[in-house]
Amino acid sequence: MYRTCMFCTKSLGENEVLEVFPVGRRLAFDAERGRLWVVCRHCERWNLTPMEERWEAVEACERIFSDTRLRVSTDNIGLARHREGLELVRIGRPQRNEFAAWRYGDQFGRRRKKALIIGGVAVAAFAGVTFAGAAVVGGSSMGGYWMWQVFEGIRNGRTQARLRLDDGGVIKLNGQDLKQVRVRPAESAAEGFRLVVEKKKREWVFEGPRAAQYAGQIVPAINKAGGRQRTVEDAVTEIERHGHPDRFLADLTRGDRFYSKKGVPGYINKMPAPTKLALEMAIHEEEERRALEGELWRLERAWEEAEEIAAISDNLLLPEGADDFLEQHREG
Repeated sequence: MYRTCMFCTKSLGENEVLEVFPVGRRLAFDAERGRLWVVCRHCERWNLTPMEERWEAVEACERIFSDTRLRVSTDNIGLARHREGLELVRIGRPQRNEFAAWRYGDQFGRRRKKALIIGGVAVAAFAGVTFAGAAVVGGSSMGGYWMWQVFEGIRNGRTQARLRLDDGGVIKLNGQDLKQVRVRPAESAAEGFRLVVEKKKREWVFEGPRAAQYAGQIVPAINKAGGRQRTVEDAVTEIERHGHPDRFLADLTRGDRFYSKKGVPGYINKMPAPTKLALEMAIHEEEERRALEGELWRLERAWEEAEEIAAISDNLLLPEGADDFLEQHREG
């Protein structure tokens, strides 16, 4: 039984309510389709559970949900909070936009809130240091500017995504490297899209499941600032306009748009904010679809890799204890 988020590699926490599945503090389940997700309370992403751990837990979730007082509900989705702290999200038959709002709204909103807190702390810290050292660096406004540049340089230089290759190698991508990632159509329509990664004049091209897996790591790093509710709604609308995430991906990667200064198309970093969020949603659902259609070994591998790197996951220049502080104030 996996206990680490496959996306941010942090602990999923525990509950004492479900004896058959004691992992996680928020679980989402679809009894009709037999699906169970553990929602990470750090990054808010939904971790689909392996098949063999799912059925008995789904039945138990259904029983507990029925006996627990509802806090929020619609015709298709309900949220219940058990007296011991476990939260259950019951999925009925929602429209895609309703499901997407529940599934992605929290994580993008949480990221935005965290980015604003980090930015505010950084500005306050640098303002204080600048005031104290203004005479040294040539005046408060100029000092603040240069210190902010230093801060941004440090952040962009840190590893923000790690791609583990089949040969055992690892591609470490920092903020500058992420700006060079492109998506293009695959040679075969069945393979979905190509992911082009550049680093220090080297280039890697991935297709099919590998492209989807690595994009699933890269795009959230690019979208680390999250988005406003309206931006999330616009992202859902983009996918809805195409009728299906697969068709959205096909159209997005085929178009000769999002150019670099040299006229090369397909740069994720050049996409509008709603399109980048829609890309993340579509990639996530594509990966999950593959798992549900029989490629569960990819799901297992993703969990195992998350468990391996959990202990060494870096944390965007935050001091020790900052995550705990953010968690305590996340509802504020």
